[in-house]
Formats: sequence, C-alpha cells, structure tokens
Amino acid sequence: MGSGRQFAIKGKAALVISECQRGVIEREMTPFPGLANEVERRGIVSRIAGLARAFRGAGLPVIHATAAHRPDFLDVKPNTLIDALVRKQGTMVAGTPEVDIVSALAPEPGDIVSERSSGMIPFLGTSLDAMLRRMDVETVVLTGVSTNLAITGCTFAASEMGYYVVIAEDCIAGADPEVHETIVQEQLRMLARITTAEEVAEALA
Repeated sequence: MGSGRQFAIKGKAALVISECQRGVIEREMTPFPGLANEVERRGIVSRIAGLARAFRGAGLPVIHATAAHRPDFLDVKPNTLIDALVRKQGTMVAGTPEVDIVSALAPEPGDIVSERSSGMIPFLGTSLDAMLRRMDVETVVLTGVSTNLAITGCTFAASEMGYYVVIAEDCIAGADPEVHETIVQEQLRMLARITTAEEVAEALA
C-alpha cells in the first residue's frame, strides 16, 4: 500500500510497537479471535521484527507500547464496551502471561517498554511523549494492533502533539479486513504517511 517511491523520514524516528502481547494477539489467549486471525493472516509479527532490527541497526529507538491492569481493576473504568469486557473477563493483569510481549518481538537491550494501565492510547497516561521529546524524536513509525483502536488513537494523539506519523500498513492489523481497509483509506491516511515496512527500512538506510 506504499507509494512505490522512497520517502524521507523527517528528523529522528522511533518505532512504536503497539500491544503485541500474548493476551491480545496469541490465538490461545486472546478474547479477540478475529484479531488473532488477522495478525496471523497478514503476517505482521515477522515484518515488525525485521523493522525493529532495522531501527536498532540504525541506532534508533524501539518502543514497546503495552497494556497491563491492576488485579483489582481500579485503573479500568467500564465507560466503554472494551473496558467493560476487560473488567468482566479479568484479562491483561500485570504479572500474568497475558501481558507478556510475544516471543518473536521480545524486547532487546536498549529497547523501551512503555506500559499503561488504562485507556487505549499509548500517548496518554504514560511518559511516552516526554521520553520521545527528550530523545529529540520527530517522527513515530506505528506498528502492531489494533487498527480499530490503539493504532488509530495513537495516530490522532501523536499528530495532535506535533509528531510526524508514519504507519507501516503491512505491520498493523484489525479484527476485520474490510474495516481495516476503510480505516486506513478513509481516516488514517489523512493524518499519517501510509507505507510499508520495506519502504521504512529503505528510508532509514
């Protein structure tokens, strides 16, 4: 879905890997089978892993944006459908295997893990924005899940905060392929550069 033309990343870039955790995208653990199916069908994990290697090789930050809740769920207000489901099902509790990052994307020395206990957006309620600014990052490259929620929310938040946003479209997935396509084409492309993992890696080089 890239343009076919190499593009230049503006300033220093950071890779953000959103919610690639066992309880989110592993078929055996997730309460979202449609999402797990799309992650597998699209093959995003291996592409994200390759992109992470490219960022590390270029000396650029790799950030794992994860979610993990308190055991008593005091940090999760059931004011949305997904938060109500999280509380009802008792999922994604800190310290459980569900919140572990999938093994193929396990953080390496030098990677940053930005954990949040509530909400859908990695930029809100965490130190992510301050961390990026201290590292003089101007562009965030988004990967992971899901197109429906976290990727979209992160795109809006990052662009509003003044970052250039690049989305490696072949490194993200949603619960439904048609919804994914609609969100990317009708919404995300208005705020972000939509490209591929290969194009991002070429731009880094």
